[in-house]
Amino acid sequence: MRILVTNDDGYDAKGLRTLVGILRKYGEITVVAPKRPQSGMSMAVTMGFKPIAVKHISEEEGEDWWYLDGTPASCIKFGIDNVLMPARPDLVVSGVNHGSNAATAAIYSGTIGAAMEGAVNGIPALGVSLDTFNPDADFSGVEALLPKILDQLLPQMQGHYGLFYNINFPARPAAELRGVRLTRMGYAHWEHEYQDYGRFLERLGRVPSEEDCRYVAHLESDEELYVMAGDFTDNGDNPADADHLLLDQGYVTITPQNIDNTATAELDRLCVTI
Repeated sequence: MRILVTNDDGYDAKGLRTLVGILRKYGEITVVAPKRPQSGMSMAVTMGFKPIAVKHISEEEGEDWWYLDGTPASCIKFGIDNVLMPARPDLVVSGVNHGSNAATAAIYSGTIGAAMEGAVNGIPALGVSLDTFNPDADFSGVEALLPKILDQLLPQMQGHYGLFYNINFPARPAAELRGVRLTRMGYAHWEHEYQDYGRFLERLGRVPSEEDCRYVAHLESDEELYVMAGDFTDNGDNPADADHLLLDQGYVTITPQNIDNTATAELDRLCVTI
């Protein structure tokens, strides 16, 4: 099996290397991952005749690593069209993301956007996330249960165009996971999303990154700095099997999703007679 792998945290993220380690037993792996973090990009693609830097990092038997200075969906496109062509991947896997992609977070997620790009191309696809932003997170739960999930899920993923699977792990050691549940996408939103950048750093005790410093250096005198760091808030009235609720309870969640955004119930309800 040919497996095309990416993420949205960048090619050197711990979650990506954990995922590749899990996938090795399933087939030949080609990694095309972003050069730099690309969270929140959904299915955005790097376009507009903008030059895109690509680097072939390493190659050994059964494993080929590249980075592309673009979005996760662009990485999947490049992997399909430029790296693997004329062959095609049998599976697209994106992750392991540092941070939950449960509920409506999936709409924004670059991790899930890459899985959707696989689905658009008719390739079985899934995204995997861990509910913590810690760059040195404990992935033991993922390592323990993801192979068991794949063993059951992969044989059922063939021949269903447009489907992809969104898998979220609680930030708990393997021994503290309560099990695996099939779920539906929950409803939630963010509040207080944009915060003063200086106060945000003070509150968290963080030091600005090199990239932040370069951005600040080019700040105009009449500009202010904010950062997007809101509070993820449940909408209320969610069903008991909503993914984000079960994730908070310590369950690994598997949410089948579809690239078809048609509101079928509304299509049946509407009446237009023009």
